[in-house]
Parts: sequence; C-alpha cells; structure tokens
Amino acid sequence: MHTPASMVMGIVFAPLGLVLVFTAAITPQWREGQARLDVAGPGSVLRSGGKGHRAGVRTGSVEALLLLRSDGLWESCLQVERSELRQCWPVTGSYQRDPRVRLAQGLVLTSLFLCGTGIVLACIGVRCWADIPLRGVAASGGLLVVTAGVLSLTALGVYTHNLRRLGMDPRQGTRNPRFPKLSLHAAGSLYFGWLGSCLQVLGGTALLLSFKRPRCPNCPSHPDLSVSPCRSCPEVTNRTDMDVYEVSC
Repeated sequence: MHTPASMVMGIVFAPLGLVLVFTAAITPQWREGQARLDVAGPGSVLRSGGKGHRAGVRTGSVEALLLLRSDGLWESCLQVERSELRQCWPVTGSYQRDPRVRLAQGLVLTSLFLCGTGIVLACIGVRCWADIPLRGVAASGGLLVVTAGVLSLTALGVYTHNLRRLGMDPRQGTRNPRFPKLSLHAAGSLYFGWLGSCLQVLGGTALLLSFKRPRCPNCPSHPDLSVSPCRSCPEVTNRTDMDVYEVSC
C-alpha cells in the first residue's frame, strides 16, 4: 500500500512531540534563578577590647557564592556554581500549592495521556501491514494528538506568563532582607515543551488530513461509475504517469 504523506508526517511528528513534552515534564528546568550569597572567609577575626577600649571586628576576606536554583513541575534543585554540590527535592511549600502550578501539572498529564492514546489509534488506522488504511481511526487519533498539543501549549503559556510570580505570597511580598534576591528566567525544559507541543499540533493536523479519501478518476468509458474501484478502469490501469491507490473510493 502507498501510505499517504500526511499519515507518514503525522506518525513521525506525534511520537517525537510526545517524547519532548515528556522530557520537559520530568526535568526540573522550567525556570532558573541565580543569587549571590556573601559569606565571611576564614580570615575573619573577632577582637574584644578591655575596659576603656572599644570592641571591634576585623573582617578578613569575603567570599561570594553563586547559588543556582531551578524549578520544575514536580522537582526543584539547588546547586553551587563551579562545584558538584547539587541537591534536588520534590516541590513543596507555596510553590507546590500555587494553583497555576497545579493547573500546569494537570494539563501536562492530560496532554501526555491523550497524545499516547492518539498515537495508538493512529498506528491502528494507518495499518502499514494492510492494503486499506482505516482513515476514520487515524483521523480520530490525530484529533486526540491535536488536543494534547493544545493542552500542553496552554500549560506552557500559563507557566511562562506567571513565571516570576509562581510560589510568591502576595500578602508577604517578594522581598525578604534575610535572603538574597533571586532573579528568575525561563529555562531549557520550557523550550523542549514548546517544541514538542508544536510538533504534536503539526502531527495531529497531518493525521486529520488523512480523513479525506483520495478521489479516483472517472473512466471515460463508464462516466456513470463514480464509486467504482480504481483498478476497474482500463484507461486508468494502463497509465504510468500517475499514482493509483489500490483502494475502493
């Protein structure tokens, strides 16, 4: 069987998009931030004066540590720059309870389930091992894949729009003098998610286009046979400059 190009495109793009979205979902690099932490070096000396003398502190060298913080949907990590010290933990606190984070988690999980189901239906519909594809089944799988792509795009859009406000309690404010200021920006997992979601939409749309059946040319000798098999027309069978599907129109 000559598989239509739309089916081939859909059956390739949809799994690739699923892998990229799944990779983005499990990695803790949806947003990253850096903070400088100044700590007193080993040269700091505390000197106390006696009666009539002023007590003072002589500060030695001051070391600045650069902390790298990254957050994902289910995991957060903290690392000291230029060192192998790295610790990850499940998301907790106000970040975990943020309704926008919960919404993104639910949308991504639903997207993964729908995309996987759509790929299975598409594989059944394409039926590369048979002569006649099940176009309706393949198109239904494409619809699920498109829906999955739209859901993951929605989750990414919500997270990106509120990236710097996620986990922040507006009643307490975002500044705390006890902790260094953390500058947050988008990280690599978001880009993987955007790319995978776009591939899902493209692949699902290509599978949806496979719902249209190819039209067989009318036989000049039998113009009234509009629903006849393509190979039943001698004029069509003998032509070599056109591709003929061995299916019933």
